[in-house]
Amino acid sequence: MALTSKQKRVLDYVKRYTKRRGLAPTYEEIARGLGVSKATVHGHVMQLAFQGLLKRERYRARSFSLPEPEPLRYSLPLLGIIQAGVPIEAVTDEETFDLADFIPLGKEHYALKVRGISMIDEQIRDGDIVIVERRARPEPGETVVAILDREQATLKKYYPEGKRVRLQPANEGLEPIVVDSARVEVQGVVRGVVRRYR
Repeated sequence: MALTSKQKRVLDYVKRYTKRRGLAPTYEEIARGLGVSKATVHGHVMQLAFQGLLKRERYRARSFSLPEPEPLRYSLPLLGIIQAGVPIEAVTDEETFDLADFIPLGKEHYALKVRGISMIDEQIRDGDIVIVERRARPEPGETVVAILDREQATLKKYYPEGKRVRLQPANEGLEPIVVDSARVEVQGVVRGVVRRYR
């Protein structure tokens, strides 16, 4: 539904006020700012809320706010299956592959660029990007971001063993790191790997 010019004036005022002050204006403040009556503002706000452009919050002095923006979602066409072994008949079966479902997003996740080959047998290679969930208590066998002695960071599989922790590389040529659990701080658990080919 298209906005009327008066509804747009109210919405623009709310956006400017919220950006400047960090909270939505009251009906009285909008009325003073636009030089209209409080009843007029109330009618426009109800229409904007009905269209989803403002969010009503009952029992509060400032009884509406701007809705939270939807998280960005990116999708690609998923055209079917490709065989990595014996060739199969090429069949196109178009679906949508949503990258936001594949790569966790939000405040509880972050990304790190990998240096080294200690996790190569887990298909985590030098130059890859790992997506990490902020979590201090991993399950045994999960791949974690571990901080040793509060200064050295490493990417390893996590195995608690009594009062000690074994940080196991996924590379047969490397030895595990076994230390007292007090020396290890887990900052997150790997949830995915992103690799770009140039």
